[in-house]
Amino acid sequence: MDERPDGWIRVPVGDESGRWDTRGRCLRVLFVVHNVTSATRLLDVLPLFRDDTRVQLLATCTGSSPFQAGVAQLLAEVAVPVLPWEQALRTPVALAVSASFGGQLHALQGKLAVLSHGVGYNKTLATPDAGRRTPDAGRRTPDAGSDAPVFGMSPEWLLADGTPIADAMVLSHPEQLVRLRAACPPAAPTAVLGGDPCFDRMLAARPHRDRFRRALGVRRGQRLLVLNSTWNPESLFGDGGAEDLLPSLLPRLTGELPADEYRLAAVLHPNIWHGHGPGQIRAWLHRARRGGLALLDPLEGWRQALLAADAVIGDHGSVSYYAAALGIPVLLGAAPLSGLDPRSPVAEFVRTAPRLDPRAPLRGQVESLLDGHRPLPGPAALTTSAPGASAALLRKVFYRLIGIPEPPWPALLDPLPLPPYDPPLRTAPLRVLTRLPRAGEIALRRFAEPGHEPAGEPPGEGSAGDVAAHLAVHEDTADPGAAASADVIFRYGDPADPRLGPPANWCAEVLARWPHCALAAYVTGPGDCTVRTRAGDLLRLTAAPSAADPAAGASALHAALAGGTALAELVADGLTVRTGSTAHHFTVTPLG
Repeated sequence: MDERPDGWIRVPVGDESGRWDTRGRCLRVLFVVHNVTSATRLLDVLPLFRDDTRVQLLATCTGSSPFQAGVAQLLAEVAVPVLPWEQALRTPVALAVSASFGGQLHALQGKLAVLSHGVGYNKTLATPDAGRRTPDAGRRTPDAGSDAPVFGMSPEWLLADGTPIADAMVLSHPEQLVRLRAACPPAAPTAVLGGDPCFDRMLAARPHRDRFRRALGVRRGQRLLVLNSTWNPESLFGDGGAEDLLPSLLPRLTGELPADEYRLAAVLHPNIWHGHGPGQIRAWLHRARRGGLALLDPLEGWRQALLAADAVIGDHGSVSYYAAALGIPVLLGAAPLSGLDPRSPVAEFVRTAPRLDPRAPLRGQVESLLDGHRPLPGPAALTTSAPGASAALLRKVFYRLIGIPEPPWPALLDPLPLPPYDPPLRTAPLRVLTRLPRAGEIALRRFAEPGHEPAGEPPGEGSAGDVAAHLAVHEDTADPGAAASADVIFRYGDPADPRLGPPANWCAEVLARWPHCALAAYVTGPGDCTVRTRAGDLLRLTAAPSAADPAAGASALHAALAGGTALAELVADGLTVRTGSTAHHFTVTPLG
């Protein structure tokens, strides 16, 4: 009679596995997953076992974390055999690798190596449940002081019956060893310095910064501002702090920062993403996304975004600290110290990093941050003591625990992938301010759905020209009333898209449908745009692919014509569009 519990796998482990295995003499390496966050850190080191036919990779999930959403899908994509937790506890393995504490790790049948799933060990947490070794929903200890248990550093997490759970406690810097010795002396002999594979992947990808910026649609003269939040009520995204900052911050980001001078992106902790649900996150950020905010993949996209960023608005989480370690200016929108080990580098960073003033204008604060930035020495020095060396260090630890020689080839981590092309799609109405400093030049600033009339006139040399304003609206705006009153209507698309017809026809249809519209613009590429004026002129605007958004060029053309510039002059000399301190040249070519 088969008494095997439901869900237990039979190959390549189990009582019958010897009958069905093709390579039955492999040594088993088990990746122990708690949630998506810890799983991503394990994926960083999975390449260290590639090509070794002596090793069989397995995975399991402890079920101890409150954040289980997304784990099954992620493990399915990794496509190694997944053991139910109860089967994993009864299956002998040569090595188990975990990136968190929780679950009965001490009951695993094999050597255990534990990595950090963040930038070191910094959080104070409530004492784990003795039976499941589960944090109290992951909440920070409200009154964390010098004696509060530190997750990953205190006996509550590191010992079972007075004995260290891990055979190798991987640290990224000696300062962590100092704190470990003070907090849990019995675990100190298990400590090994293994560097930080997550940070090493970012360091290796630094030469590709420009590619990552182009992938996010960052144009010449634009600054990429990344909004970053860890999880929990006191985070930037949370509503449990002294002030719920998010509802006021999101519309101000897109309403106060000129669209052609700033590209905005958001990086949210996987526990936010999977805890509340991706659909709910998209719903909460809907207005900001219509205004041009990119919502990045919490697994693959955040590191590339940091490398591409000019500045970060963040909180006390690891991503903000990694940004500072990369030398990126960080403005802390939430900075609670109550949930941090006061002796940790992250706590020191939170004490010294610049703060966001939620009541002051955003643009001035961001510009002051950028202009006065001096990298803090702590994050760069204390993130890892072995930059670029984690692959070699960790593989040596893993194979020592397994008990076999390392493979003869170099230990390597995967390079960060090039993200998909994700330019901004602004479907919120754009308030466009323009000025004509001189003939053939338009200074322009576009603001997505500002809460009030934007302050400050468009920049440009010379004092000639009054500031004018018009409304530019994407055809797919959610507000038909905005389209009815728009001066410029635009869209982005393939010129051969049969659903829309040729760009010239689309432009004619738009002008016929919306009598108030003075100019229709069909953006056909990063530097190309077909426009038709109310007077019937069909034109093509062309600029370098990295220049300003062609839709901005269309608004500039409308402003130039409305300001009295002759079309023949623009055709002959082109149009210079100034966004911030950057000038972009568009050629104007008659069509047909």
